[in-house]
Amino acid sequence: MAHLLGGENLSIAFATRTVLDGVSVGLEEGDRIGIVGRNGDGKSTLMRLLAGRQTADSGRVTVRGGVQVSYLDQTDVLDGDDTVGFAIVGEAADHEWASNPKIREIMGNLVGEVDWHANIHSLSGGQKRRVALAKLLIGDDDVIMLDEPTNHLDVEGVAWLAKHLKQRWRANEGAFVVVTHDRWFLDEVCTRTWEVHDGVIDPFDGGYAAYVLARAERDRMNSVIETKRVQLVKKELAWLRRGAPARTAKPKFRIEAANELIADVPEPRDTVALSKMATARLGKDVLDLENVSLSFGEGENAKEMFKNITLRLAPGERLGLVGVNGAGKTTLLKLLNGELEPSAGKVKRGKTVKTAVLTQEVNELDDVLDMRVIEVIEREKRSFDVGGKEMSAGTLVEQLGFTKDKQWTQVKDLSGGERRRLQLLRLLVGEPNVLMLDEPTNDLDTDTLAAVEDVLDGWPGTLVVVSHDRYLLERVTDHQMALLGDGKLRGLPGGVDQYLELRQAGDTSAPGPASAGGAAAAGPAGPSEAEKRDARKVLNRLERQLGKNSAAAAKAHAKMTEHVGDYDALNELNAKLAKLATEREGLELEWLAASEVLE
Repeated sequence: MAHLLGGENLSIAFATRTVLDGVSVGLEEGDRIGIVGRNGDGKSTLMRLLAGRQTADSGRVTVRGGVQVSYLDQTDVLDGDDTVGFAIVGEAADHEWASNPKIREIMGNLVGEVDWHANIHSLSGGQKRRVALAKLLIGDDDVIMLDEPTNHLDVEGVAWLAKHLKQRWRANEGAFVVVTHDRWFLDEVCTRTWEVHDGVIDPFDGGYAAYVLARAERDRMNSVIETKRVQLVKKELAWLRRGAPARTAKPKFRIEAANELIADVPEPRDTVALSKMATARLGKDVLDLENVSLSFGEGENAKEMFKNITLRLAPGERLGLVGVNGAGKTTLLKLLNGELEPSAGKVKRGKTVKTAVLTQEVNELDDVLDMRVIEVIEREKRSFDVGGKEMSAGTLVEQLGFTKDKQWTQVKDLSGGERRRLQLLRLLVGEPNVLMLDEPTNDLDTDTLAAVEDVLDGWPGTLVVVSHDRYLLERVTDHQMALLGDGKLRGLPGGVDQYLELRQAGDTSAPGPASAGGAAAAGPAGPSEAEKRDARKVLNRLERQLGKNSAAAAKAHAKMTEHVGDYDALNELNAKLAKLATEREGLELEWLAASEVLE
């Protein structure tokens, strides 16, 4: 693989805080890298340095001659006076770009519904983001750097972007680096992960799931497995192994290692116990929509949002909502919360129901900007119940990432992600029994998302989540429903995958399991049964070899503790471990190649 660009001994500080301290990284052809880390730890800063958009205090960035690098910033960098068409293709004539199938596909999936002649300043934030992404993707750059590219994309848009990036280059060509909180996206497109923390960068092979496992293994080796952070990593790992069917096709040798780590970790949620608690707090009736219709406007300009929909929420139910932009997901939450009255039908509300809604608005904290974080929470309540356990406000604040020092920070000095966390905290300490979250992942890093999920695991009320983050939906909700823009609400027994199949097929018929027959027929023929049998034999052989390799490595590690101070013996054991590691890497590559036949 040829080298594309790299950073050598990069250091940068803001005020008295060092963000990166002498780090060195490189990009090779074929690299597909995801950057993770806490908010403020330097993910975006690292990307800006590598993209040449910012200069380090020390160190240097070098780019191989002729390599083209493009960069998608989090902020709006488009000229507001330009039209959409000019912003994307410049002065190129229609026939020049429309004859390119790659450009047509990008346009159709990102800006197909945006007015080509509208000025940029007239667009919504989501539309501007899509225009900027389309402008970047139509280029032929060698390296693409994307800072939160999934912001403002719905589930379908995220799935399309993942597919595009996977197919954009051949396996050993091009490279991209992505910063995102979307863990499904990281797992889908990345083959390596960089964790930015405490001024350094730790590299890991694989996407998010592999990173969680490797981080847990690293922390165990560092003898910190009993810390709060590791316990949370283990719980996240347990979810990855138990809760998501799409992730069960992981190498068995990794699953065995994971099982050792999570043997003492209970299921993420005790559904039966939480259901009993929810019933006790809520009673039998929660929120029901019965034959509800909703229209806006009158006459020819009337828009019918919902047509005769029925939804019944049970005590302790965990519902995820997905749908196209403008289909009415947020509007449905407003109906459930009593902020809107239906045009027809009934909204029934249980006598003991107490709702709380985490909206997408960022001005909900305007009334407490001069207060400190802990003061905001303690003003609401000093302690409350989570999963049958009493928890102080301070403990909850710390669990969601506000260290003891950070708890005394004024709200106006918090970052966007920290304000989002505080919004959720204010809702939780109010002890609602029906919680509705509208795009809760905005501005949160992966560690904070895991902490939020951990809190929700022990929360016994009814939960409704609107999100384009399919990882979060699979993690915290037990079933999903979809709004497809036809005014109807349908169940998704097949989850988000079924929703994407319905959207791809353009299906707006009655609810039911999606048929994949048509889609399968259009694709290339799969491997034959004989090829699958051969692949299974190869996998079995490799797994036996990997098991022996792991046993030999464990034995060598054990011997090292017996020979402390015997440098000759330690050097010999180190050489043996290095040989075993090289052998294991080769076996894993063979395993992955064989497993592709069975996918």
